[in-house]
Amino acid sequence: MNRVKYAAILLLMLAAAFLAGCGGSEVKNDPDSQEVLADAFNKLICLDTVKVEEVRNEILLTGKITFDENHIAKISPMTGGIVESMNVELGDFVRKGQILAVIRSIETAEYSNQFTTASSNYEIAKKSAELTKEMYQNGLASEKDYLTSQQELIKAQGELQRIKEILSMYGDESAKRYTVKSPIDGIIVERNATKNMIFRTEDAQNAIFTIADLRYVWALGNVSESDIPDVQPGYQARVTTVSYPDKVYDGKISRIMSVIDTASKVMKVRIELTNPDYLLKPEMFANITVYYNEGHKVMACIPSESLIFDKNRYFVMVFHGKGKIETREVDVYHPVGDRTYIESGLKAGELVVSKNALVVYNALNG
Repeated sequence: MNRVKYAAILLLMLAAAFLAGCGGSEVKNDPDSQEVLADAFNKLICLDTVKVEEVRNEILLTGKITFDENHIAKISPMTGGIVESMNVELGDFVRKGQILAVIRSIETAEYSNQFTTASSNYEIAKKSAELTKEMYQNGLASEKDYLTSQQELIKAQGELQRIKEILSMYGDESAKRYTVKSPIDGIIVERNATKNMIFRTEDAQNAIFTIADLRYVWALGNVSESDIPDVQPGYQARVTTVSYPDKVYDGKISRIMSVIDTASKVMKVRIELTNPDYLLKPEMFANITVYYNEGHKVMACIPSESLIFDKNRYFVMVFHGKGKIETREVDVYHPVGDRTYIESGLKAGELVVSKNALVVYNALNG
């Protein structure tokens, strides 16, 4: 049976404890002291408004942290050669444009020779074009000779520019070695080269460095076949790890891999996460909670800490005003995270005690 009690006894008990903690002042039963008691009581509890929301449920998944492939760079050497110097180690943080290694290359030396030749041909073509132009203006050369000299100049200029652009990718227009630079800010997560290592041109397709911007990572969750209908892109998800169980990362399902793994019989989902403190590391084990709506069902929703379980029943403390609190039995539908859905017993807009609810319950119903 629902009971409404004026919490005078509760006020005395809680306020006495409150005042005792402040120096053991004597509690007096007069209007002024009752006002002090009520104020002390209000400091010991917190209230929350009952809300009506669309019912959500949750699915618990296991998974792991992995790289965000949109924020990763694999760096391959442009030609074969010898690693002359190696400037970074696995796990180092690097900045965009930072030199990672210097490679001495025969092919680079060949381009350097081509640059010298192209520069010489350009100067010769330039002088020839200037001379032919002057002779043409003085009537000593034909228009055909003048146009031919201009075309030769354009051709020589184009070849020089081509060699310049090639060598600019190596870092220096005249060097017989080239530098490997980082294209992004990030962490060296893979290094497949060492100082004095020799590799051939055909090996240059293999990455010698992999750099990841770990401010952005993915959590890959394993969805069993029975849960596949309840998982959709855009659903909210919360991720925790064994290393940091109290650290919660919020994200959304960005992609569903519509393939069942033949070995594990699960489907993968991808949750995009921000990782500003770099705590999440690739290959970490992850616990993933995915939230989804149960159709169009709506119910009253309160903080889970407002609930009291006693005598195989659930109760909440409904606040009606200063010093007036009702113990009310409710029917719980199910909890989701730190919220609980109430099937019956509460109405939208009512106030419930959400802090020290058990203390209030024991004082009123002891």
